[in-house]
Amino acid sequence: MEKRAPDDTNADEAASSRAVRRVRRWIAAGGRGAGGEVPVVSRTPFIATSPAGNAANLATEPPTLAGAHAGDPVRAAIWVTISMALLAGIASLVRYAALSGLDASVTLFWRNLFCVVWMLPLLAFRGRSLMATAQPRLYVLRVAISFLSMSAFFHALSLIPIGEATAISFLSPLFGTLFAILLLGEVVGPRRWIALVIGFVGALIILRPWAGVTIVPGHENALGVGQLAALLSAMCVGIIGPLVKQLTNADDADRIVFITSLLLTPVSLVPALFVWQWPNSEQWIVLLALGLLAVLGHMTLVRGYVAAEASLVMTFKFSRLPFAVAIGYLAFGETIDAETWLGAGVIFAAGVYIVRREAALRSQARRAGAAADLPSPPPQPPL
Repeated sequence: MEKRAPDDTNADEAASSRAVRRVRRWIAAGGRGAGGEVPVVSRTPFIATSPAGNAANLATEPPTLAGAHAGDPVRAAIWVTISMALLAGIASLVRYAALSGLDASVTLFWRNLFCVVWMLPLLAFRGRSLMATAQPRLYVLRVAISFLSMSAFFHALSLIPIGEATAISFLSPLFGTLFAILLLGEVVGPRRWIALVIGFVGALIILRPWAGVTIVPGHENALGVGQLAALLSAMCVGIIGPLVKQLTNADDADRIVFITSLLLTPVSLVPALFVWQWPNSEQWIVLLALGLLAVLGHMTLVRGYVAAEASLVMTFKFSRLPFAVAIGYLAFGETIDAETWLGAGVIFAAGVYIVRREAALRSQARRAGAAADLPSPPPQPPL
């Protein structure tokens, strides 16, 4: 084995010591996570580096403190509301690209590629630390589910109005709970079961599958391919939410968005090649804006998750529907009917209840566990 020079070893040790001291200073300042956990600095680079390079990354990048602002509802409300406006803007640009003749798969590829392009200045500033993570397997899982979710949602936006696709997307927390029951064997009480049933009743109000029962010439079934694609996307998002929250335990928002977009780019290129077409001059502008809004939208959303518990973040997500409806009306003359508004409200209320109920149960479990760990008081001598 090649011997390392003493100077190199000392430099590595000094760099690591500086990183440890920085984390300790954050802890001394009260920088703990939402559940009181000690912040974690990523130590495994997603793209392998030498030990010296990894130590330099730890020394130069700010330590990741999941939940450094946890419990700050005002900060969370601001970040999430901005994110919802940006995500509604993304939907409008995807809708515009589809109506102008660009295939949804091609749009998705350029969206991911331009996300990476817009983040290159940040990569130049932070260096390889922007790609360093201790959670590569979690990223692979998130990218696979995100690709399916975005592909389905982009396809839905090419077929149905923005407001309707957005309303259906509110089913995601309900699907997340349902998957936890069916796949993970989670035990759910009667109140959450009732909320699940109410939420899916809201979905029926929006989708109205009975609308096509009576066959009338020229009548279009309310439950079509676009609605089914939006449903599939909501199912996937129900799984992605907890993954993103878990990623924030060790990685900051910028790193999460960059690594995800970087991995999604080659994955989304494969289906795009089968329907490939070069954008025209107007579509290039739309795609560039799409990449920028995607970066900003997801950065702000992840910061919202860092600033507060997921149960609180969820309550601000309904603002996405008014933004989407307003943009759809102003840009495309689209409107959604009263039934869609009603169904979206029912779904959202059920989703908020489920998320808040799960958060309350987790809090009770943490308190019970903390109480169990406390030492028993010494026996008192008899009086």
